[in-house]
Amino acid sequence: MKKQTKLYNLIFPVWLLWLIPITWLVILPANFIIDLTVILLTLRHLKVDEIKKKAKSVILKTWIFGFVADFIGTVGMFLASVIDFDFNTPIGKWWYQNISNAVSYNPFSSVWGFLWVTVCVIITALFIYLFNYKICFKKLDLSPPQKKALALSMAVFTAPYVFYLPTAWFF
Repeated sequence: MKKQTKLYNLIFPVWLLWLIPITWLVILPANFIIDLTVILLTLRHLKVDEIKKKAKSVILKTWIFGFVADFIGTVGMFLASVIDFDFNTPIGKWWYQNISNAVSYNPFSSVWGFLWVTVCVIITALFIYLFNYKICFKKLDLSPPQKKALALSMAVFTAPYVFYLPTAWFF
């Protein structure tokens, strides 16, 4: 019986991609377009020369490392359901109601679930920033402040805010 509970507590983005693999056909190009748009608009805002050439040189790495960062955040989300307490104890009941169930189905149903999801989004954004600044933009012909601004822009605008989406709407 407990395994069924675990099955239903899997997080929306990953579970949906496993349940309906064809969604990858939408998710992959959508993320690519979003990443490319953020890069182009940020470079334009920074008044950088040769925007298209520079964007073309980093988009693939940025896109791939964006998925790596999202996966790290998804692991954090998944931990809310993996951490196991006996449901017959007060701690177990509290954990299930305020963390596990809230993170899995509706982060807005509990302050603690909302905070958990927020920490996962922030961790993901931090990894997006670090991966872009330290790896993806390393050889990009920009000054360090411009690279930092571009990495920060990517972190803020491509963080996985979908983690807040209540999966209860889909079940």
